[in-house]
Amino acid sequence: MTPFQLAALFLSLVAAAGWLNARLLRWPTATIMVIAGLANAGLLVVLERWAPRSGAGPVIAAVHGLDFPRAVMGYMLAFLLFAGAMQVDLSELRRRRLSVWTLATLGVLASTLIVGVGLWLVAGALGLPLGLAWACVFGALISPTDPIAVLAAVREGRLSKVLEVVLQGEALFNDGVGIVVFTAALAIAAGGGQISPVATVAQVVVQAAGGLVLGMLGAALVIRVMRAIDDYAVEVTLSLALATGVYAIAQGLGVSGPIAVVAAGLLVGDRGVRTAMSETTQRYVRAFWTLVDEVLNGLLFMLLGLEVLVIPLDVRLLGLWAAALVLVLAARFAVVMPWGTYFQLRQSQRHAGLVLAWGGLHGALSLAMALSIPEGAAQGIILSTTFAVVIFSVLVQGLTFGRVAAWHAGTPRPGRAQA
Repeated sequence: MTPFQLAALFLSLVAAAGWLNARLLRWPTATIMVIAGLANAGLLVVLERWAPRSGAGPVIAAVHGLDFPRAVMGYMLAFLLFAGAMQVDLSELRRRRLSVWTLATLGVLASTLIVGVGLWLVAGALGLPLGLAWACVFGALISPTDPIAVLAAVREGRLSKVLEVVLQGEALFNDGVGIVVFTAALAIAAGGGQISPVATVAQVVVQAAGGLVLGMLGAALVIRVMRAIDDYAVEVTLSLALATGVYAIAQGLGVSGPIAVVAAGLLVGDRGVRTAMSETTQRYVRAFWTLVDEVLNGLLFMLLGLEVLVIPLDVRLLGLWAAALVLVLAARFAVVMPWGTYFQLRQSQRHAGLVLAWGGLHGALSLAMALSIPEGAAQGIILSTTFAVVIFSVLVQGLTFGRVAAWHAGTPRPGRAQA
């Protein structure tokens, strides 16, 4: 199949699943698209076996040939992060900056260690060949909450502004930190680096700060240019150029592209909308990025489900998968509970710890990082375990998060302090 034919097929599947969901189920988009991807993968396997002339074989071969990590981190991530950042209330994010930054940095590092050490101990007890360094690689790739999955879940839930912006902000910023930690852990596990906590933390700070400055400078320039005109088509194009430009430049400079594009999206969605756009332009810009967000989200989660055709699933690893689910959830609760307790006691946010923990979804970004691991004894174990955790997160947590949010929203009361 040509790339155009493959894109047409995937978009048709997304459109069909979206129509059925809007017509019958009204489930969260991420959940229904993953289910549709898994169902289509199963159908393709059945057709290839029992109806070899159906054309399923070329589609399966195309899925195997798809470079999922490049599709996610090289192409889709910039657009999805920019679109997501434009939805965040920047003034509220500034008020919650301490909680967001601690969860996005210290939280990722703490979760990496908890999950990594725990999985290493479990793997040893089960007699599986997974060393401590490779277990920490899994901890690093699974610890950041997925911004795409989290933003989609937050839209479905009825959260207070406090918890909404904390979940959004953490998810938007911790993936940049997580990628740096994952890269360092992978270098150590593969034998290309030495353990140096100070150097790792310094690398995280430099890349995050560099991405933040780059995104802010790029957004400031584009906002200034926008003020000189009133043409919605040009201004939409400028926002598109900003999202792709800062991400590409960040990659060239060796700083965090995700954080750069998030910073740019936050400023355009706040200061750019308020000071540089007419009402007509605001409507077109927001509508454009909302559409980009919805279409790419659907496509990404559909591909995530289809990746089951590529993942080496071994039922002998069921015990490890179950242990990983418990460890990931336990680490998430441990990391967010201090802030959850604070928000519940000081700001009267009901069940804040549960909301923050259950809203920390994992998705395509974790799987993309797992698929980038080089071949070896640990690759299959990490890849299948990552897929198991991601599928549980999107299907179970994503489908039930709305109920958790509704439970939280039972008796909202204004807070007394800010973090």
